[in-house]
Order: sequence, then structure tokens, then C-alpha cells
Amino acid sequence: MAKSGMVTIIGRSNVGKSTLLNALAGTKLAITTPKPQTTRLPVTGILNRPEGQAVIVDTPGIMQKARDQLTSRLLQLAKESLHGVDAIIYVADASRLIGDEEKQTLKLIEESKLPKLMVINKMDKPEARHFVDFYRDMKDRFENYVEISALDGKNIDLVERWIFDHLPEGEPMYPEGQVTNISNEQWMAELIREKIFLRLREEVPYSVHVVVDEITTRANGVVYVKARIITSSNRYKPMIIGKGGQGLKEIGQSTRNELEAVSGKKYYLELAVEVDSRWVDQLS
Repeated sequence: MAKSGMVTIIGRSNVGKSTLLNALAGTKLAITTPKPQTTRLPVTGILNRPEGQAVIVDTPGIMQKARDQLTSRLLQLAKESLHGVDAIIYVADASRLIGDEEKQTLKLIEESKLPKLMVINKMDKPEARHFVDFYRDMKDRFENYVEISALDGKNIDLVERWIFDHLPEGEPMYPEGQVTNISNEQWMAELIREKIFLRLREEVPYSVHVVVDEITTRANGVVYVKARIITSSNRYKPMIIGKGGQGLKEIGQSTRNELEAVSGKKYYLELAVEVDSRWVDQLS
């Protein structure tokens, strides 16, 4: 009988969890930026292989520095992702020294009886040679460990093999052709948020949120997308919009370019910026 089950990817912020999910899925499901806590909601990738089906859940990164409502909610989401799964993949960043966030993440999973794989990521970075031994010393806490570069795809096949080796037998949870369970609206909202982060870097806090209200195909074949960029404070609104609306235009153009490259269709994006200090309450 074929294998079927769920696996959670967990780790501190910016260790490359989303890049690993994308590499396993073979397509871009989760956004990736250098900004902490890029992932907001658990993003699911569905791997259909001859061995069976693996449902991989990417979780928000564990972060301690910003003690606010958003950080608390993302930590709760990460904790919840450990329930109802069959295995855990713990991702560490070989280019950074072990810190308090690493210890907090390890504490979350140490009592779990589930199979656990330690993935030491970013082995392509020169800095890895200075810190990787600290992570190798922790390998005995896990069933196995593997050193990878999620960005380059190095040893991703070993991670995939471990996943299917540790899944139970069962029927698939999703149709064979499905690659994720997030809606088009959620995916496009995340893509727009990625472009905001990449353009503004540290100018605007990580608490920017995006809601896609409409996706329709017009008579001329152009896909119309209407979205709201929500920020927590009035002072950030002009930074996002930019002088003469240039910032918003660049965000829309960058998003449109990627959508058109992926789909081969033409897109038109209508973006607006709103202020709502309570948007965090909308996270489910």
C-alpha cells in the first residue's frame, strides 16, 4: 500500500524553511525574503510520488526579539502545527551561531515522540564552515540528519527519501494533481507581500499584511486582481505608496512580472494601501 501522511517543517526565522518547501515541491508555494517572519500562515505543499503522498507544512519562524501580538500569534501557529502530523523536519541555519531562538525551537520539539529529521541548511554559504560543527553536535537528538543547500537543491532528494521512509501507509488526502491547499487569493496575497518586503527591506515593519479581494478574468483574457495592502500605522502608508505612487507601481509591476512568467497570462493589479492597527486579529 502507498504511503500517506503529514510532515511539519519547523525552525527559527530565516533558516530557509520556505526555500526547502519550494525545493521539495518543485515550484514556488511559499514566499522567501531576507526579512524575519516572512511566513505568516502555515503553507502546505503536496508531494505526489510513486511511494505515495506527503503533505508538507511550512510554519512561521520562531522569533524572540519582537515581543508583540503578531510574534505571539505566529509562535502559537508554529506550536499548533506540531499536532496531528506524522513526522517533524527541524531546519537549522549553518551560517549562523546557535542562539536563544534556536534553543526555544528545540524545546518545542524535544518532548515529541514523532520521528524527527535535522536538516542543516545553507551549507553553500562560506560562513557555514565556522558554525556547522555546533549543529552536528546536536544530531543525536534526532533520528537522522542531513546537510543541504535548499537554494541550490543539494541533497533535497535525501530529505524526500527520509520523509517517505517515515510516513505510514494510507490513502492520499488530496487529488494527485494538487500541489497546495492554499487558495489563489492567499497565494497572490503572499506574492504581493514578498514584493513589498523585497522593495522596502527595513523601512516598513514585518507587520504589513495583504488581502486579495477579487480575481477575475476579463473578456480580453487579462486577469484582474484587486488587493489591499494593510499596515499598522499611518506613518508607514506613504513609505509603501512612494513618491507620486512610484512605490506601489513598482510593487505591482514586480508581482505582475512573476505572475505572467509563471502562468503565461496577462495580469492587471489594482493595489490600495489601508491602515488598520488590528489586522493581526484576522490571522486564523
